[in-house]
Amino acid sequence: MHTTRHIPVPGTHNIRDLGGYATASGPTQFRRLLRADALHRLDETGVATLVDTGVTTVIDLRHDDELAHQPNPFASHGTVRYHNVSLLDGLAPSLMSDGDLLLELYQSALSQRQSAIAEVLTLIADAPTGTVLFHCTAGKDRTGIIAALLLGIAGVEASDIVDDYAQTAALIAPIVADITKGAVARGADPESFKRFLASEPETMVATLAFIEAEFGSVPAYLALIGLDEAAIARLRNRLLGEI
Repeated sequence: MHTTRHIPVPGTHNIRDLGGYATASGPTQFRRLLRADALHRLDETGVATLVDTGVTTVIDLRHDDELAHQPNPFASHGTVRYHNVSLLDGLAPSLMSDGDLLLELYQSALSQRQSAIAEVLTLIADAPTGTVLFHCTAGKDRTGIIAALLLGIAGVEASDIVDDYAQTAALIAPIVADITKGAVARGADPESFKRFLASEPETMVATLAFIEAEFGSVPAYLALIGLDEAAIARLRNRLLGEI
């Protein structure tokens, strides 16, 4: 399992390790950071599997309504630290747009939700020894933004960050209907919602270009949103160093 990026745990479809990506300082380390889809389908065995994998911290990026309808099994866990930061709170991209809705959403998040992004990254930087798992519903948008920033700060090539983002499409295919059903129950139009289920490489290519054009680089962005050099170093070390 320590060299496998996708971790198949019954009740989930998109748990993936950020380890094994090349950087100038060597490959990112396995079992340091996991990105994931929603965890509400996990049974006791699934929860135990993640704990056995090394998970000591869970960061839930979903909003209050999602938490109410699909409670996180780690919210009251005895040993795993659980945090909730609603990453996209208050953002409502216009479905009338003919452009890339997800790109517009990511750009808005990077510009308007900087305090939430800083909070998530600080939680990761300050997490205790063990594996940090961060997730949303599909493990694609909110999770994808955080994963891109983490891989970027570690020095992973843009092409690998794009590939990491794009892998979600195949993995969530079995739960697209379930995700859509949940969104419709919360008031979404099913046809319009389909536009939010993509994870095209071009979207992440444009997102990374936006970060470079607007903020200069991922390290510059992290500094702008309030992370000091020590916190940024801890993030790099979590992916690359000995902990």
